Amino acid sequence: MATADTMSQAGEQQTAGHRKGLYVLFATEMWERFSFYSMLAMFTLYLRDTTGQGFGWTSDEATGLYSNYLMFVYASPLIGGWLADKKIGYRRAVMAGGFFFMAGHGLLSIRSMTAVYAALACLVIGNGLFKPNVSTMVGNLYPEGSHLKDRAYNIFYMGINVGACLAPITMELVKTRFGFHPAFALAAFGMVISVTILWRFKRHVEAADLERSLRAKDVANTAAVATDLPPATVSRQLPIDAIPDWKRVSALLVIFLIVIVFWMVFHQNGSTITYWANENTNWKVTGIISNAINPGWVIILTLPLIAFWRWLDNKGLEPATPTKMVFGMVMTSLAFFVFFIAAKIGEASVAPGGDPYAFKMSPAWLLGAYGVLTAGELMLSPMGLSLVSKVAPIRMRGLMMGGWFVATAIGNKLTQIGQLWDDWLHSTFWIFCSACALVMAFVLLILLRPLKKAMPGI
Repeated sequence: MATADTMSQAGEQQTAGHRKGLYVLFATEMWERFSFYSMLAMFTLYLRDTTGQGFGWTSDEATGLYSNYLMFVYASPLIGGWLADKKIGYRRAVMAGGFFFMAGHGLLSIRSMTAVYAALACLVIGNGLFKPNVSTMVGNLYPEGSHLKDRAYNIFYMGINVGACLAPITMELVKTRFGFHPAFALAAFGMVISVTILWRFKRHVEAADLERSLRAKDVANTAAVATDLPPATVSRQLPIDAIPDWKRVSALLVIFLIVIVFWMVFHQNGSTITYWANENTNWKVTGIISNAINPGWVIILTLPLIAFWRWLDNKGLEPATPTKMVFGMVMTSLAFFVFFIAAKIGEASVAPGGDPYAFKMSPAWLLGAYGVLTAGELMLSPMGLSLVSKVAPIRMRGLMMGGWFVATAIGNKLTQIGQLWDDWLHSTFWIFCSACALVMAFVLLILLRPLKKAMPGI
């Protein structure tokens, strides 16, 4: 008779090369993120465009709508996760979200403010159904307690960023030659590919789309479903399952509150960092292309980071997931400090009495700052997804994954601090972002011990 321990070991053996379903979800998410980031790379520039394609909005107006859109688009997974948990299942929710995404990107290809607002509504609904549930399915492919989850989410996160890297490069080419509207139409086609992949290879992810009755059973039975092994009639609880649900949920809520600040500063990449790249770096392309730098770094750094975590794990030294997140916040602070130094040097180069915003810096500053920011992101964002999958009670895993995205939503709403961009010196704005991230790193460090007690073995 199999015990929970033997099932976990067997699951580890079966997943040593990772489940085929991981790569199906990798590709599904890659094309969805291609569409999503195609829109984000162009959206504020489209609103500000004065050539007749866009609407001639001011930076403040564009940043305001951008931040409100991001707030709603990342808050909607709370509802989408609940619907998948209680009503329709994960895969159906993801498929439905894909169709809403298609409609949203298609509407953006029409020059009309009415179409823009209708498109944003479709994208919010689509993301709510798609994003939390495809992420939950990744975790469900692996047995409870598996050390492979962190690495699986790193691989999955690389898929996100392959799409995010291809998006601005493709959009730069299409927008330059054909304009904004054909570029938005191409984003809709990316969603056609995403949904087709999930439908065509659904057999590889069916084990991750558990029936509600199975999700209510004990951990051993659920792990058995995830690893295609017979259910156990006797189970030994894993350490995390000895902790009451309310303590586990409370610990996750603390994490959610802390990462709000990360998303507030990180998602300046769609507004102020794009403006800085467009207006204050000395290169021959538009700010659209700058949105490829971060996902490009993710692709470069992910596999070495996975190898590093595996090496530490083999020596019994791999840090706990919350500890990785502390390092992530520190690296985020350091990245904006690099932006601060670059802006300081640029401002000092302007002649006395000249425009303090008129400087042009080497793109190397942008590339370097993004490299550091990406290292921080990899220690925080995919680790947060993995943490939710490992800590959240099984019966509310989709809901709690939605909670992670609600924290992202609040952080994205707070990206509205970018409206200070034209009021402050750029160096002042960057050091403010750096300080916010550093404060949250210290807060998380102080809370590490009680968090580890609420999440043993994580």
